[in-house]
Amino acid sequence: MPERSRPPGSVAPPASARRAGDLPPAPAQARSAWQLEALWQQLEPLLPGLTVELVDSVDSTNTELIERARGSAGRRQADALPALLVAEQQTRGRGRQGREWQSSRGASLTFSLALPLAPASWSGLSLAVGLALADALDDFDSAGSAPHLGLKWPNDLWLLDAPASPNLGRKLAGVLIETTSVGAKRLCVVGVGINVLPLPAPGALSSGLAALSELVPPRSAAQALHAVAAPLVRALLRFEAEGFAPFAPAYARRDLLLGQAITTTLPELPHGVAQGVDDSGALRVQDSATPPRVHRVSSGEVSVRLAPTT
Repeated sequence: MPERSRPPGSVAPPASARRAGDLPPAPAQARSAWQLEALWQQLEPLLPGLTVELVDSVDSTNTELIERARGSAGRRQADALPALLVAEQQTRGRGRQGREWQSSRGASLTFSLALPLAPASWSGLSLAVGLALADALDDFDSAGSAPHLGLKWPNDLWLLDAPASPNLGRKLAGVLIETTSVGAKRLCVVGVGINVLPLPAPGALSSGLAALSELVPPRSAAQALHAVAAPLVRALLRFEAEGFAPFAPAYARRDLLLGQAITTTLPELPHGVAQGVDDSGALRVQDSATPPRVHRVSSGEVSVRLAPTT
């Protein structure tokens, strides 16, 4: 088989047939700092056919990978091969429910991982992804210490503040998961944004933003990617095989909402007390009825917030 060309700024197996995008590649100096070859060598045994690509700037890494897959119309098997797309700068990053994800060159890690996935159920996938990221960035002994990173259902990582603080914590990272059909396969695109260095918080985010540099000695976005990439891939493969249930106990140890008063956008459940998640990843919320009832809330288009303190 003749050797095929690789996308500019990418690392791929010599026989990779993935089509290059039209994005400007990152400069050679930047590619060297990200150590793409080492990252590919670490991940390709887990995801055969993987392409690792670094671009200088993109509107949204998720959007780019989805458009590539949809534009192919599933004509080639290679269009459904795994792909990791990393952006030095993301100009129109998206969060859940169409919210904008702020990022800044050098201060943020923004990437998307696309791979064919066929779980028995998709429920709880964002929770498993968040847990994988938190465990990779915050290695704590659950029997002897408290975690530094908490998980806010269904897709945010928060840096937890000190117990005496009036706030529970601040947002450190977010996850956006989307899927699209490529031929007979379903391609899952997992988008991740992590604040590496301090960033100003948008006005709508009252909790403020946290940065990875507050948790560990200052590290680069490239170092953060190398820390989370393999654990993320392993979590996705385990989720495909076993669903969310095996992740539930570890998720409970980082559950930011557990036992907290919350508000939701559900008309029938405007407020309640979070009671953890079940084995499918649904949030359990106890209402104020007499006697109280516990409701299962699936992610979908529901928004959940901590109730304001008085």
